[in-house]
Amino acid sequence: MTSPYRYTLGNRTYNFKNLAELMAKATPKRSGDALAQVAASSSQERVVAQMKLAETPLKNFLNEALIPYETDEITRLILDEHNKEAFSLISHMTVGDFRNWLLSDETTTEVIKSVQDGLTPEMVAAVSKIMRNQELILVAKKAKVVKSFRNTIGLDGRLSTRLQPNHPTDDVVGIAASILDGLLYANGDAVIGINPATDNIAQATKLLKLMDEVIQKYEIPTQSCVLTHVTNTIEAIENKAPVDLVFQSIGGTEATNSSFGFNLNTLKEAQDAALSLKRGTVGNSVMYFETGQGSSLSANAHHNVDQQTCEARAYAVAKKFDPLLVNTVVGFIGPEYLYDGKEITRAGLEDHFCGKLLGVPMGCDICYTNHAQADQNDMDDLLTLLSVAGCNFIIGVPGADDIMLNYQSTSFHDALYARKVLGLKPAPEFEKWLEKMDIFSDMKNFILNKKMPLAFSKPLNNLLGEIA
Repeated sequence: MTSPYRYTLGNRTYNFKNLAELMAKATPKRSGDALAQVAASSSQERVVAQMKLAETPLKNFLNEALIPYETDEITRLILDEHNKEAFSLISHMTVGDFRNWLLSDETTTEVIKSVQDGLTPEMVAAVSKIMRNQELILVAKKAKVVKSFRNTIGLDGRLSTRLQPNHPTDDVVGIAASILDGLLYANGDAVIGINPATDNIAQATKLLKLMDEVIQKYEIPTQSCVLTHVTNTIEAIENKAPVDLVFQSIGGTEATNSSFGFNLNTLKEAQDAALSLKRGTVGNSVMYFETGQGSSLSANAHHNVDQQTCEARAYAVAKKFDPLLVNTVVGFIGPEYLYDGKEITRAGLEDHFCGKLLGVPMGCDICYTNHAQADQNDMDDLLTLLSVAGCNFIIGVPGADDIMLNYQSTSFHDALYARKVLGLKPAPEFEKWLEKMDIFSDMKNFILNKKMPLAFSKPLNNLLGEIA
C-alpha cells in the first residue's frame, strides 16, 4: 500500500512510510534522533518533511496513532480524553493552517483556551516543528496557564523560581544555608524543592520537616517538595509527613513510565493522598512533574517516535493530574540527546510552547551537563528567551552549579537579572512577603537590601553567639 506521506520536489519524490516517520524527519536537527536513527538524512529531506507535514490535516492525528492504542496507556489517555467539541473550531485545518491561526492577532489567550482540550500532543508537536523560534515565543506568551497552592503562579508579568538547595550529603546545615541564601535573593516562590542525595522515606521525611519548619516559622507563602519517587511520597503521607507537593519524573510512553516504576493509577493514588491533607491555602494543585527530551530513548521505550514528540506526550500525563509545576530539565540528559547550546535552546522553546498550548503550567530547568557543547552564555540566552515567552518558573541554585547532581543550571542572581531587565515580579503572595521581610530596599527596581533583614539576622546572631 502506498503511503499518503510523499512529496515531489523537482524530479525527486520523497516517501515517508507513516506519520511517525514524517514527524521525526521534520524535527529540527538534534543528536538524540540521529542516535535513534529516525532523523532526516539531510537538511533537504528535513525541509521536504516539514513542507509535507504542513500539508497534513490535523484530523490525521486522531486516525493514526504513532504508538498503538492497544499497547500504550498514554495513547489511550490522549485519544479517550480528546474533546471533539473543542476540536471543532480547528478540525478543518492542516498543520500549516494551524500555525497561521495560532500566530493570528485574532487568536487570543481565551481563544487558545477554548481549543486546548481538542488538541493532542502530536498536533502541538507537529506545529512546533514548522515554527521559528520567535513564533514559539509569541504563541507561548499568549497561552497562559495559571495554577495555585499557597501562592499563584503563571500570572501575566510574573516569573517564579524553584529554590533548589541540594547538598551532596543532605547535610541539614548546608541545606538550610542554601535556603536562606535563596530567600535573600527573592527566590523560592514556585517551590523550595530538594533532590535528596539519599533517596528513602526516612530521609525524605527529615527534609520535609526541615522545610516545613522554615516555611511555618517565617510564614512564607510557598510550598515545599522532596523530589523522591512517587511511591515514597505516598508512604510518607501515610506516615503523616508534612507533604505539600508530590513529585515524579514522567515520560510520554507507558514503557518509559514503567521503567520509572509507576503508571497512571499510581499518580492518581498519589494525587488523592496529597489532596486529603488539605495543605493548600489558595489552590489545590498538588503535583510537581519533571520531564526532558530523550527520556524515552534512554529507556529504550520510544517506539521509533522522535524525542520531541515523546516529550509532548508526557504533557498529556501531566495535564491529567492538574499539576502546580511542570518543568522540562532541558539539557540534563546530555549531548547524546541535545548536542549543543543551539539544540538545547530550540528544545527548551519547543517544550515550553507545547506544554503551554496543551494547558500545562510549564517551567524550565535551563541547564547543561559538563560534557555538552554549551556554556553559561547559552543559558543566559535561553533564560532571556523563555522569560520573554512567559515561562512560569525557572530554577535557582547557588552559583548555578548543582553540587549534588553535578550539572549547571541557573542561579539566584540569574532570576534577579530576568526580573530586572523584563520587569517580571514574583507570585503576588510572595511579593507581599518579600516586602514585609525587607528583602528589597527598592521593590519596584528589584534592588536588594544591603543589610540582612532583622527577621533573619536575629536568629543567626543567636546561633553564632552559641557557637562562640
